[in-house]
Amino acid sequence: MSRLDSFIRRLTAQKTLLEYAADRLTDVEGPVLELGLGNGRTYDHLRELFPDREIFAFDRGIYCHPSCMPDGDHMIFGEIRETLAFCGPRVGEQVALIHCDLGSGDPTTDLATSAWLSPLVDLHTKAGGFVLSGLKLDLPHYEAQDLPDGIRPGRYHLYRNYA
Repeated sequence: MSRLDSFIRRLTAQKTLLEYAADRLTDVEGPVLELGLGNGRTYDHLRELFPDREIFAFDRGIYCHPSCMPDGDHMIFGEIRETLAFCGPRVGEQVALIHCDLGSGDPTTDLATSAWLSPLVDLHTKAGGFVLSGLKLDLPHYEAQDLPDGIRPGRYHLYRNYA
């Protein structure tokens, strides 16, 4: 498969799963975290899916289109490993959805990222909330959700906190 085909499939899976989670979060209040703002495409889509929720975006720099830039209260700059650990007072409560787009494509780096990311995601996700990640996470109190048809297992991971 070409890298372009792989990219298209990844973004299609991401969009499908974000919409899937949004449809199931109507009874779970709380903000949304976007870990890895990048160029802002996913953040922009989250704004459409969750127009009445606060969305906090994390990244170490600005790489997004100006129309996809969160305001200063909702953009958290720095290394996500550090800022996510201490964002609680700013976010104000546990969140309904965390989207993690932090994969590097390098298996060793991704394994290390998953190791530090998993407990932080667990800390910030409220009961009934979803975590959507390109990386497999170790979330023992969560249930891995079945993926909708057309999404290859391992392409993306969707978890729900049933704690």
